[in-house]
Amino acid sequence: MTPTPAPAGHDRIEDREDAGAGRTGSARPPLLRELLLVTALFLVYKFGRFFANGHEARAFRNADRVWDAERALHLPGEETVQQLLLHGEPLVKAANTYYAAVHFPATIAFLVWLYWRRPAHYLWSRRVLALLTGAALALHLLMPLAPPRMLAASGLVDTARIYGPSVYGATPETDSMANQFAAMPSLHFGWALMVAIGLIAATRSHWRVLWLLHPLLTLLVIVGTANHYWFDALAAAALLGLALLAVRAPGRRSAAPPPPVGRTLGATALPAGALR
Repeated sequence: MTPTPAPAGHDRIEDREDAGAGRTGSARPPLLRELLLVTALFLVYKFGRFFANGHEARAFRNADRVWDAERALHLPGEETVQQLLLHGEPLVKAANTYYAAVHFPATIAFLVWLYWRRPAHYLWSRRVLALLTGAALALHLLMPLAPPRMLAASGLVDTARIYGPSVYGATPETDSMANQFAAMPSLHFGWALMVAIGLIAATRSHWRVLWLLHPLLTLLVIVGTANHYWFDALAAAALLGLALLAVRAPGRRSAAPPPPVGRTLGATALPAGALR
């Protein structure tokens, strides 16, 4: 019996169906649900960080190890970046303001824009950020770390405390607003890097690579203000890389399953009577 050949244009129909499925998959999710979900994720992270409090001795021991490891690897000294900022008070105040005021608003603006203009990229970015933030919280709990501004061996200045503005309390052990011993990884850098990657993926402008200036400037700010070590940014980049591998990006199709045997044979020219 000769198998029935596939109808003409069948492959084109399937391609259109695949494209339609992609459009359906990028439908904008319900706004209220997303607001509740993002708020819940933020609160879980915010309150979860407080469980890392009370480990100041471990945090300073880990800080000594990180500092020594960076010197052993001959990484550029954090003080080199800080000296650039300290050339003028307006510059160091601008860096402190960037650290305090850009982190959350930039990420929220990024998600809002994607939600309205690129729903598929919004879902992808939100999932990646959630994975990154969850992994960061786990590392904060496993490895409390005092920032370089608290480490006497670093010789660095706490620029926010001296020049302002500062987002941290004067006494880290009793700070009710933030856990100051959760330096690794730096979510300032991790989120900024994801914002740049997400915008580059979601836009088509020839200038979209300039979004990378945001994480680059963030890196210089977190190091120059002595809030983070180089290793904190490297750890954030590594966790972000794992999250990006775990979440399928928009437009990236999984491998297609092999076609049915009948269709394969039907699409192939066979000698007359081969299947009799």
